[in-house]
Amino acid sequence: MGVSQADKKSMKEISFAQAQQAGQVSCEDALAIYDALEPIDTDFMLGAWKGEGFETGHPLDGVLERCHWHGKRFDSAEHVHPLVFRKASGKLTTVKPMLVMPGLGLLDRLPFLSSEWVGKLFQVTLPLLSGRRSAARLRMIQYRGKTSATMSYDNLPINDVFRKVDDNTVLGIMDLKGMKQPFFFVLRRDDR
Repeated sequence: MGVSQADKKSMKEISFAQAQQAGQVSCEDALAIYDALEPIDTDFMLGAWKGEGFETGHPLDGVLERCHWHGKRFDSAEHVHPLVFRKASGKLTTVKPMLVMPGLGLLDRLPFLSSEWVGKLFQVTLPLLSGRRSAARLRMIQYRGKTSATMSYDNLPINDVFRKVDDNTVLGIMDLKGMKQPFFFVLRRDDR
């Protein structure tokens, strides 16, 4: 079913920069921004990236930041660290997704999981959640009509699909099986 001309006229176009400045956009606007961006290949993603939110009213908005999420690290197409967090000491550590990601599906039903105190509790338990082994890999996957670099978790039904904003910035969508709406985030190259 296509979009009518009247609907197209009523839809306002918003750029990535305008969305960042606004602080929050609708999921529909975020999808329009995402769909307009160019796909990238897996080599583009290699290296360390700093993460930040791209708020759309999703239950996950702000949760990772409250837990001191730093970003992601792509050592190679076969060795990816999808969850890099900052410890209380300031040092970075990678986290085992199997220990934290299954709870994401509960955010709709248990909103207290996104509270400030859960972020503080996460920081205390971070040493127990850390691991050195990679937990994802990069592949080219078609999503929303374009084939682009996608991070697939090794043991979870989650794909993070990336589109290019500029040479140092990507907009990602976390596609989790069963999640009602996609979760958006931004990654910027981390030149540490």
